[in-house]
Amino acid sequence: MTHALRAWFAIPLWKRVLGALLLGLLLAAVAPEAAPAVAWAGELFVRAIRMLVVPVVLVTVAAGITALGDPRRIGGLGGRAVGLFALTTAAAVSVGMAVAGLVGPGVGAPLGGAVPKVLGEPPSPYDQLLGIVPTNIFEALAKGDMLAVLFVAILLGVGALLAGEAGRPLAELLRSASAVLLKVVGVVMEFTPFGVFALVANAVAAAGAAVFVNVGWLALAVLLGSTAQVLLVHLPLLRFAARVPVGRFYRGTADALLVAFSTASSSATLPAAMRAAERLGVGRPVFSTVLPLGASIGKDGTAMYVGLLSVFTLQALGQPLTPATYALVLLTGALAAFGTAPVPSASLFMLAAVLSAVGVAPEQTSLVVGFVLPFDRLLDMTRTVPSASANLTVATTVARWEGELDEWAMRGSEEGRRVDLPPAAVDPRVAGGDELAEAR
Repeated sequence: MTHALRAWFAIPLWKRVLGALLLGLLLAAVAPEAAPAVAWAGELFVRAIRMLVVPVVLVTVAAGITALGDPRRIGGLGGRAVGLFALTTAAAVSVGMAVAGLVGPGVGAPLGGAVPKVLGEPPSPYDQLLGIVPTNIFEALAKGDMLAVLFVAILLGVGALLAGEAGRPLAELLRSASAVLLKVVGVVMEFTPFGVFALVANAVAAAGAAVFVNVGWLALAVLLGSTAQVLLVHLPLLRFAARVPVGRFYRGTADALLVAFSTASSSATLPAAMRAAERLGVGRPVFSTVLPLGASIGKDGTAMYVGLLSVFTLQALGQPLTPATYALVLLTGALAAFGTAPVPSASLFMLAAVLSAVGVAPEQTSLVVGFVLPFDRLLDMTRTVPSASANLTVATTVARWEGELDEWAMRGSEEGRRVDLPPAAVDPRVAGGDELAEAR
């Protein structure tokens, strides 16, 4: 038994998920009438994800803000970096919504065979504005009022920073709680193969092969959104703000982007990104500050995906997309992306925050999660690339503004300068085992 368990956990999680997906397809094809018998496994898995949404949003957003470490950094190097990350994140949400509007991946999507239902009269902008500030924090947490939860998380993080030395214990507590929650998320994700098996079997048994048509459109939209974010946002920043040769930049960062694609984790990409930044001539004071900060809050890929999935969901439910809805998705999507944990599939936890803000019931959100989750690994790998690209783009731009960019290394020989980082920072395979374990 012990040997079997060791052999099971020795297989990378994504391979186990892929095998479960194939088994779910096989069950749906051979014995579709048996699919409801395993539905409980998928429902339990989705309930476990929903259980973690509120604590993950509250703690990781607050912990991400405290990552600045010193409020004085808000006005200097850290302020410039945070401002650029906010700009690229907001642009990414907009790109995701625009691509979803053009491609229409959610139109007619069979969300587990469920019949879309009317959400009811949406709250007025005035009520939504008032609802951001809760009258009772604990009631907001219990109800999962995500706008209020985000507001409280931001206040906690900013308050811990402004309190200085007195706020340090709270900042440490938030970071510790964030680390613990990420481990809990890791435990829940180990049950992904069983959840995927049940969710796929039921979805295909109910909707047939049509489910893959919408998944294909969603995958295309993710690819287009990731490409558009790099071409329309990162390249202009590199060309006009950082004033660096774009071709040289992406040749120098290719290794880091490949690590991002293969691990689907911003944390696991960090050592390779540091190595690439050093070789491109980004000063150590800049990349040692901006890149770790970006691993916490620089989530262009997640922001794009959350914007895209939000529109996908409303399309699938047949709900009208008004300017007010777009504005609310933009605001909550950008805020939620800032606090997304740098581990695979973390964006699905933040999706609930955004959908709740636009009036989508938790039960309907779970349908979306169940529909997307079996295929999320490949989508996650794709959207991690623009997140890594954004991190390196912001670091390079800030280095230019701070006078910390070595022109010889950026424009000179392909080898650049000698890299004197520790082995863990040079070779991602030697980097923190916990991060790579989470990525797997």
